Amino acid sequence: MLLREVEYAKPASLAEALAILKANDGARALAGGQTLINVMKARAASPDALVDLAALGELKGIDLAADGTLSIGPMATYTEIVASAEAKARPILGEVCATIADVQVRNRGTIGGNVCSNDPTNHLPPLMVAVSARMTIAGAGGEREVTAEEFFLGVYLTAAGPGELLTRISIPAGKKDGFAAVTLGADGTCIANAAASVNGAVRVALGCVDAVPVLVTADAPEGVAEAVRGANLMPPSDVHATSEYRTHLAEVLATRAAEEAAGR
Repeated sequence: MLLREVEYAKPASLAEALAILKANDGARALAGGQTLINVMKARAASPDALVDLAALGELKGIDLAADGTLSIGPMATYTEIVASAEAKARPILGEVCATIADVQVRNRGTIGGNVCSNDPTNHLPPLMVAVSARMTIAGAGGEREVTAEEFFLGVYLTAAGPGELLTRISIPAGKKDGFAAVTLGADGTCIANAAASVNGAVRVALGCVDAVPVLVTADAPEGVAEAVRGANLMPPSDVHATSEYRTHLAEVLATRAAEEAAGR
């Protein structure tokens, strides 16, 4: 289906982009477009204007600080993250990005678009929660930083509100991470997934079982399954899986992700 007529802007600076978004309540930021354009074609969303972020150098780049903190611009594509020497400081990030969809999508899709769309079946929101990422959000009133747990608010809803943009994702040093998923085919979306990080305790974030990633913790991988059961999950049923099956998958995948992380 063809797109309906829509206004288009390609700002040259972050300040210009924020000004356009603030002035137009019906404007939507356009990152890689791998989700938004398809949603617009399906008439599930009808923004009045698209604000293309492709020219904004402030939103690009992958940097590694002396303390091991990884700083990623939201316009970094999956392919760029996979190839980045700096991103290899937190190997799980490139490993997961390499499994998203296919080459064409990875060449265009961005980390910022993935987390800001907050589709419950996406790979990256649970990973951001598990690795204790922090998200910098800019708006007319300046910048603020929130944790990944605070960033994801609901289905397709994040802390980056109207007139605001995610400008930076910061991930602390660490290498003991894991990820496990069951997908619809080799390149499909997730039926259930889990991301884990071990730094003393085990942090596991479950995807596809609620509107936002569900965080559970345990002292060791052996305790993860019990922690998942204690979360009293009530995931939705659909044509791909019943609620009961997703609950079972959450426990299995959380344990696998935790064991992978501990074994690094």
